Amino acid sequence: MKLPMKTAAEALDLPASTLERWIRQGRIPVQRSGDAVIFSQPTLEKWAALHSLPFTLHETEPPQQLLTAPLDSLVSAMQRGKVCHGVGGNNVESVLQSAVSHVDFLPADMREELLTKLIDREHLASTGIGNGIAIPHPRDPLSQPPEQAMITTCFLETPVSFNAIDDQPVFVLFLLISQTVKLHLHLLSRLSYCIRNNEFVEFLRTRPDAAALFERVSVFETRLDDY
Repeated sequence: MKLPMKTAAEALDLPASTLERWIRQGRIPVQRSGDAVIFSQPTLEKWAALHSLPFTLHETEPPQQLLTAPLDSLVSAMQRGKVCHGVGGNNVESVLQSAVSHVDFLPADMREELLTKLIDREHLASTGIGNGIAIPHPRDPLSQPPEQAMITTCFLETPVSFNAIDDQPVFVLFLLISQTVKLHLHLLSRLSYCIRNNEFVEFLRTRPDAAALFERVSVFETRLDDY
């Protein structure tokens, strides 16, 4: 559960100016989203207990409203996640480790959690969906997911066996991170629409730059929305 500054200050029964000072001093755990700061409710509650501070959420501003993520466009999620070329690794785990190292919009501890969840997911069943494509993702959302969904596109330096359904080595990963299962399924369905198209798959094999990839995906989304 994410809390804005005002809600966090009220829950701790402190003025917002005190929280702002503690943030500057690095005394309180906080996440940043651009110029804004947000608090993880479980983390803040534990921190308050450790420092013998009260913590009571007030019902006048339900923090659950902050969890309602709008259904996002595929191209927006991909733009936030960025495109990486030459991602290294010679097996599933080393490739995932390299891919996660490019997810620099997450703090180090969240990258460690993400890698663990990705490997656990691959142990259940391969996310290699065929045609040299894999869509690794955590089975469950991260404990502190990013504020908006991200898809990091990773073109591998060398294709790697992923135990895919067609046994073809994977040359590109779409690393999908979202806050909710609903948003995950929404983005997954849009991505699947693109990669079911043979021309799009051949386009991916050219390892396009970010601008060309986003432009092509935007065209496919427009077609999908026009149906």
